[in-house]
Formats: sequence, C-alpha cells, structure tokens
Amino acid sequence: MAKASDQVKRYQNPNGPTIGTVSRNIMEQDGLYFKDIDGSGQVTAVNDWRLSPAERAAAYVRTLTVDEKIAQLFISDWRMGPKYPCPVPDHRFSTDESGLLDDAEMNGKTIFGEQHLPGTTTLIKEWFSRHLILRANATPEDLADWLNQLHAVAEQCDHFVPVSVASNSRNENGEVVFGMNDASGIFATWPGTLGITAAVRGDSLDIIDKFADCVRREWNACGLKKGYMYMADVVSDPRWQRTFGTFGEDPELITAIFERLIPGIQGSENGVTPDGVSMTVKHFPGGGARENGFDPHYAAGQWNVYATEGSLQKYHIPTFQPAVKYHAASIMPYYSKPAAAKSAPQTDMNGDPIELNPYGFAYNKVFIDKVLRGQMGFDGYINSDTGIVHNMSWGVEALDLPERIGYAVTQSGVDIISGLFDNEAGREAYERATNGYYDTHPVPEGFRKEDLVLTDESLDRAVSRTLTELFQQGMFENPYADPANAVKVVSDQTDWDEASLTHRKSVVLLKNQDVLPLTAEKRIGKKFYVEAFAKGDAAAATAALREMLGDCTMTDDPAEADYAILMVSPSSGNYFSATPGYLEIDICENKVVPDVDEKSCPLDTTHLETTLTGANRISAIAAAVHANGGKVIANINFPLAWMVGNVERYADALTAGFDAYPSATLDVIFGRFDPVGRLPITLPRNDAVLAVSSDGVCVSPNDVPGYDKDWYMPEELKDENGKAYAYRDTVGNYYELNFGLKY
Repeated sequence: MAKASDQVKRYQNPNGPTIGTVSRNIMEQDGLYFKDIDGSGQVTAVNDWRLSPAERAAAYVRTLTVDEKIAQLFISDWRMGPKYPCPVPDHRFSTDESGLLDDAEMNGKTIFGEQHLPGTTTLIKEWFSRHLILRANATPEDLADWLNQLHAVAEQCDHFVPVSVASNSRNENGEVVFGMNDASGIFATWPGTLGITAAVRGDSLDIIDKFADCVRREWNACGLKKGYMYMADVVSDPRWQRTFGTFGEDPELITAIFERLIPGIQGSENGVTPDGVSMTVKHFPGGGARENGFDPHYAAGQWNVYATEGSLQKYHIPTFQPAVKYHAASIMPYYSKPAAAKSAPQTDMNGDPIELNPYGFAYNKVFIDKVLRGQMGFDGYINSDTGIVHNMSWGVEALDLPERIGYAVTQSGVDIISGLFDNEAGREAYERATNGYYDTHPVPEGFRKEDLVLTDESLDRAVSRTLTELFQQGMFENPYADPANAVKVVSDQTDWDEASLTHRKSVVLLKNQDVLPLTAEKRIGKKFYVEAFAKGDAAAATAALREMLGDCTMTDDPAEADYAILMVSPSSGNYFSATPGYLEIDICENKVVPDVDEKSCPLDTTHLETTLTGANRISAIAAAVHANGGKVIANINFPLAWMVGNVERYADALTAGFDAYPSATLDVIFGRFDPVGRLPITLPRNDAVLAVSSDGVCVSPNDVPGYDKDWYMPEELKDENGKAYAYRDTVGNYYELNFGLKY
C-alpha cells in the first residue's frame, strides 16, 4: 500500500480552507471547493464550510445512523504497527507495507477491562470508531503518516468522520508513566510541569507562552490534534502520586499558567482553531484532595476529602476557570467521589451549600451539570477518565455496564467515555429506552430508569459536541499532515534551545554553605566522588554521570574526595495498585511503616518501605568526605514532595530538580548558570505532620495546599516561628512554596 501522505489531493479555496482528500468526492460550486462529507453529492449544511462548526455538527447528527453515533461515545487505546511495540504480549501484527497500520485482531486486557479488538481497518470501517488514544512514541514522520492512513481509511465509509487521536503530554522530560507523559524525547523536551512552574516562579510567565506555542506547532505539524493535558489540579496532599503531572500547589499561579496555556495551545482565546490543538483540561473539580494520598485507580483512593470549610472554592475549583473562559475543548472529571461524612461544608459558585453526593465526578450531576456547565458556563464537552464504566465506577457499582453508560451520558452529561470501545453495551443502553427492559428487570435502588438509558436527545447532544470540535479543527476539510514538514517543525533548534534553557531555570538551590558554584578554578586539583542513586541500573547512571563531569579527577573512595556529588532520584509506589500503607514520601531504605485497612486507617501491623536503594549509605559517604575536609553536594529529583531530611542533613549544598536534565543541574552546580528556580510545592517536615489518626483523619488536612497548612496544624507541632508543616533545614531555611536561593 502506498503511503496515504503521497496520495493526498489538495484543493485551495480563495479566502477559504484547503480541501485535502485521498478518495472523497470533491464538489465545485460558486467557484469554491467542497468535500462530500455526508455522501450526499450535494453542498449540504454538513459539507458547507461557510457555516459555523455548531451548525454543521447539528446537521450531521441528523444524518449519521444510531450505531455510527453510538460509536462516537467511546475512546480507547490504540496501537501502531510493528515498528512500535504493542502493550499486549505475543501480539501478531498484520500490516500494510509501511509497517504503521496494524490490521491484526487481538485480545486486549488492561486494568480497565478486557476486550476482543479487531484490526485498525475493521475498527474504522465496520465499528465506525473514531476516537483513539495513542501511547506509542513515534517519530514525527511516522506519526504523520500513521494519522494520514487512519483518515484515508475513514474516507472510504459512506459517512466521513475523521479519526480523532488523543495523546497525553509529549513535551516534558521524565519517566514514562501510563496516563501522564506516555511519550518523551521525540518532541522538544522541557522539564516536568513542576519544573516549568519552578522556572516560572524564578523568571516569568513568558515561559508558558513559549512552551504552549512549541506544543501547538509541533503537534499540529504532525496532525496530532487533541491533548489530554494539562492538569489544573492543586496539590493539597503530598502523598498523591500524580503530583508530578501538576503545576504545583498555588491556585493563583496555576490559574495564571492556564490563562496563557489554553489559548497558546488551542490557537486562540475563543477555542481551538485549524492550526491549534484541542486541550482536555484535567481533572475537575481537582484531584489533589486525596484521602491521605490514595490514588482513585484503586478502591482505597475513591474519596476526595474536603475537611476544611470552603476549600473547594478557595483552592480547587478556581484553577478550572480559565478552561471555561478560554473555551477549552473539553474537561475531564476525576475518578473520585466526594466524602460527605468526612468533609466540612462546601459551597457552589453562587455561595450556596453544595451537595456532596457519593458519585464519581463523571457521574456527579451536581458537579458536572449544575456547577461546571450551569454556573461556570462551560461550553465544551466532557471527556471521562479512562475506566469509569469498568473498574473505576465509584458510586455506581450497582449498575451494569449499559446502565453506567446511560447514566454517565444522559444523567450527568458526559459526552465521551474513555476506557474500551463499548459499542455493543452502548447500543443496549439505547435499546433499553424503548424495549421494555425495565418491565422485567428491577431498577437498581436509588436510581431512576430514565437516567439509566441512552436517549436520542442525550446521544445527539454528546455527538454534536465532539463533531463540533472536529469542524473547529478543520479536520473534515483537510485532516492530512505533511510528514516532511512535521520533521522540519519538530527539529527546529530554537524550540530545543528554549526547552534546554527552561531546564536550567527550573533548578532550585535549596542549601549552600559557601560551596557553590564549583567554578573551574575551585575544581583544579580536586578529587570528585560521584554517585547516582536511582531506580533501575544505578551503576549505569553513575557511569554516565561521571562522563558528564568531563576532565574532573575522579575517585572511587569517598574518603579521598574533596567533593562528592550525589544525584538522588527516589521513587515511591505503583501507579495502578494500592500500596500496603500510605504512599511513602520519606527518602528512605527499609523503613518500618504501618499497614492500612480497607478504610485507609492505620493498623498495628507493619511493612518495610524503600524509596531509594542505597539511601542508608548516604550518611556514611558524607562522613568520609567530611573527615577528609571535603564537601557534599546533593541533588534530589522531585516527582513528589519528598521529606528530605535523610539527604539534606548530610549535604553542604543541595539542589532540587523536577525531571530536569542532569546537564542542567550540573550547569548550576558548576556556575555555568546562576540558579533562579523557586519551589512549586512545600516540602513536609516529617512523618508527624502527615500522621493519620486511628479513624483515618490526617493531622494536616488533605484539601489544603502546603503553604496554608499551618493554619490548621496543632499548636504543639509548631516551632518558635509558628511553623509546623514545612521542612526546616540545618541552617534554618524553610523549604516552602517559592523558596529558592541565589548565588
């Protein structure tokens, strides 16, 4: 099969859009070109690009069949061909000659469920599925080619709908974690979002403008038009593992960031444009208020706790206002549900008491329909998080699969459901509206049957919204990208240089006892002991680090060292499974910690936790270096708000990185770049400030960011300065929001 990219025919309208097609009929009228999208052979409302996207979408839902519309309700992971690994073991590919389009059948099983899946062509032509999630880390050329092939297959259907492929963010450095940055290192690679915030705090919001413009141009050039990004969540419990994907704990700054980020990536202040990329802002109404840090991918983490009166409106909801103001294409609700029994009174946007009904936020009509749409005025579509009708159906476990689909779409207003291609279950939810199903089957207690079925009204509403996005993007007229241009745009050195500069700006100097910068003069004749402490192959990381130090004289014996450079990269927990206890954020090795029960309360039994293999050796290394009159310089990487005592107390100088390049950190350490970064999160002092009582209540409230926790801490935990929560180092500095030293 020839590449679709080589088969595209383009027709340029004067003062209008370029029409691109591989096989679709092109009509001429009034000296203009129109694509036969609906197969009518006429310039209908659907085919007329002179009409508004909303008008065209409304017309198309009257044309599409019920089954075609039901297929638009679902989005799920999809794979490329054999050039890129498939997550299912022993999968056999059947592909076109380019090796990009996977047409083999497969049985897919993930934590979200199991499904027999067809090949790509069958999925598009027979299932009529049009919403895919890409996690493969493809080159720009292959990405553009693959996307073009998807659209070329879609053009062969009676009714043409382009394929909307979404991806999590691809422009940040860091460990590749499913659900966050599924791909990295191909596009211009900036520090993690916490690092971007650290740089912004030390420099200016102009960094966001450059970052957003880079993301928009690179994604658009490749034809990748939808991003599951970014997280507007405020970190308020430091044990939340998704901390590393946020912009920190300060609602005011997060709001300011999204004021720039959304129009910058989408292409305008009025919504997505044909050269923009749609944003799905996550996770309304904020995922940070975790019950003692537990993640809602598993049952123990299904609750958001609002222990502090008014915390929803003070800390969590405001960061989503820019998504409304600047017409973000979609918003993703979080999996979790509010814990009314453990929460203080909260209010809606009008200042009235808000009902904390125990339903996951995608099923929560109060939050989605009343607050987000009715009071805040959100006019985009709702894209659920992955797995809400399967393993993460918190609050609606009593419903079967078709009922969960019906309830999400009809009752709470979800427009697209992520997880699996549940077309058959969607059809069943639709049939139950008229086939008398509930004449012979009981309605689950606490629910109404009219809320459990998929109606024509709710189906058309949902599909109109997602079609409107595609019309706004110009995808119906020309969904095809130019692979050569994709390579050119992504390889633009200007973007890579700007990203590299932001890495250096993101490094935070936390401690410096007359050690840094280690200028070239200071390094003359000195011996260096260097070690990387990291998950995985620490020896290889250490060898790479030694090479980066260039002509410095090395020693394998800390007792001979004038300087020790320790690069510390802790790691804690498993993203998709519960830990035996609370997520450990102490930098530790074989630490004894309590187990927890099913209600997230501590038990008398214990287990061991290690967040850093070799952590217990740091003190001995430091003692040997200090005995030789030397100095210890440590850097800690912060995907979480670590407790740093087991490193800081042994270090004469300490820097913080947020998935920054090691070279950027060394530039700061060696004085090639003066530090400007500031902490985007407050680092907790110790276990005492995160202690959980026997009834599961944390001493520092789960819903309050670190910078404000002292207002609610017991007096007996406060020091002479009235501070309890933030870590205080051995020279008296508090590692709290916005802290950072300079040379």
